[in-house]
Amino acid sequence: MTVGITGIGTYVPDERITGEEIADISGIPEEVVVEKMGVVEKRVCPPDDDHVTDMCVAAAERALADARRDPGDIDLVLYHGSEYKDHVVWSAAAAITERLGAENAFATESHTLCAGSPVAIRQARAQLLAEDLDCALLVAGSREEDLIDYENESGSFMFNFGSGASAFLLEAAPGDRARAVVHESAAETDGSFAKDVVMPAGGSLQPPSEETVREGRHTLDVPDPDGMKERLGPVSLPTFLSVADDALERSGYARRDLDFVAVTHMKRSFHELVLDELGVDPDNGGHYLDEYGHVQSADQALAVSEAVERGVLGDGDLVCFLAAGTGYTWAATILRWRE
Repeated sequence: MTVGITGIGTYVPDERITGEEIADISGIPEEVVVEKMGVVEKRVCPPDDDHVTDMCVAAAERALADARRDPGDIDLVLYHGSEYKDHVVWSAAAAITERLGAENAFATESHTLCAGSPVAIRQARAQLLAEDLDCALLVAGSREEDLIDYENESGSFMFNFGSGASAFLLEAAPGDRARAVVHESAAETDGSFAKDVVMPAGGSLQPPSEETVREGRHTLDVPDPDGMKERLGPVSLPTFLSVADDALERSGYARRDLDFVAVTHMKRSFHELVLDELGVDPDNGGHYLDEYGHVQSADQALAVSEAVERGVLGDGDLVCFLAAGTGYTWAATILRWRE
């Protein structure tokens, strides 16, 4: 039996912030923000609207329409987006399930930060193959842009964080209805990076207080940016390539077979290097999300949606969903695209 993606949906808020505006706030030259960080513009959420579940429901409705399915067809709702959501210590998956009217589904969550998309597809595929399930809805949303302090230079590598949501509908034995057939996956974790990106306060180590709010400890921070860069530099590219190669090999393919790579948004030069190493043309074999920024685990859905719109992704193309999330986890999933 095969598992296929039968529907894809994305949602981004209307409000934007440009690279020029980020440069003005942060004091970083505009050329660095736009060309090096790769942010021409990105979407941001208004304070009182477009909460994570709002965006996920919008993306899910589009995925269901794309698949020509009803909420009642869903057996599983899997949320794999940001841990920063409408409420703290709360199931966004359950709320999304209720709002969609997916009365036959159970809800659960999976958090791999920015590596969430290939990992969630891997998990859902395994459940569809092993259990009495026919249809799984994978949803992800992020507005971690709220947690960025543009005056904190230590966290500048996160200035590309944008807002939005994605949804995939996965079905067992989809036949000709599949938008893509899901193959195998791979993932690796280096836990030595676990404390390199944190929001210092809000958890049990530093519970919220007047002091933590006053001192600005509720934004994302990098305690040792130089140390993180020094340690991450030598391992990042080899591990991206390692998980891609492993997923390809498990699927019966090699780098030469790849047509398109949907990869986590990163600085432009590294994006091009990763695709070049995989033997894919960055212009036609990938989509650089400089008009969205980094929307956590929604990046892969945004990239393939843009590629389909541009006519770059076509029937029979072999696709790699490639991602990395702080912690640090790298992950890849291979798909065969279909018209």
